[in-house]
Amino acid sequence: MSSRVKLHRGDAVKIITGANKGKTGKIVAVLPSQNAVKVEGIQIVKRHSKPNMAQPQGGIIDKHIPIDVSKVALVIDTKTDSISKISHFTKKDGSKVRMARKTNKEIDV
Repeated sequence: MSSRVKLHRGDAVKIITGANKGKTGKIVAVLPSQNAVKVEGIQIVKRHSKPNMAQPQGGIIDKHIPIDVSKVALVIDTKTDSISKISHFTKKDGSKVRMARKTNKEIDV
């Protein structure tokens, strides 16, 4: 059962639990079917690949591993690294915007 992921590619996030707790990075990919995100520079593993047509030499490849959405939080202020949950708000003109629950301000995309 997958819930709706409220984070977007390019958002700055902070890891709030696990081995990488306290680290921050930008979201590289969002995987709604797995309810997970891939964060730049975090949870990178090395995978060995056989030679193939795309990589004739083969070799060792660095690969991002998905992190569950519940383990990350959106960073709303990069100077202080303050985090917030996200809510959706519909304006009077009908457009939807994301808002930080802590500050009630719109989140720039």
